[in-house]
Amino acid sequence: MSNMIVLFPKQEDGKNIRNLLVRHGYEVTAVCTTGAQALNHANTLNDGIVVCGYRYADMLYTELAECLPRHFEMLLVASPRVLSQWDPNGIVSVAMPLKVHELLETVDMMERNISRRRKRRPSMPKERRPEEQAVIDEAKKLLIERNHMTEEEAHRYIQKCSMDSGTNMAEMAQMVLSMMK
Repeated sequence: MSNMIVLFPKQEDGKNIRNLLVRHGYEVTAVCTTGAQALNHANTLNDGIVVCGYRYADMLYTELAECLPRHFEMLLVASPRVLSQWDPNGIVSVAMPLKVHELLETVDMMERNISRRRKRRPSMPKERRPEEQAVIDEAKKLLIERNHMTEEEAHRYIQKCSMDSGTNMAEMAQMVLSMMK
């Protein structure tokens, strides 16, 4: 499930949309009344959907769209007059008066798109703590000296043993050190 932020200038409207989404199984992270609040919440999250009106106390939806983090999508809820007046390029919109099934189908479609993108996004390898890296480097150095391996061969050896035994590389490097000392 993606994170959802609901943004409407009237707190009551935002709560009504939130309640509607929650009743249908969506999790709403925050209900905001200003663009700055929504941006603040969005910057703490990896991805999600901002369900919003077109005008807030501090900005318009176009300004918000420019400032949103890359992996966030916007669902604009506005009257047909507003939608025809403004050019919502690349922004998904739903016309007022709001039809519940239309809103839910649109949110579901956006949710699937985000999920698909999340799966395609390359996952970054976890950074090791300096002490773990030091143990691995020491084990590689010992393998290089005693077994006449290259640095790459020593790394692959520790990596393969780690994968075969189901332990992480730092633990395997510690085992190599204890066996060879």
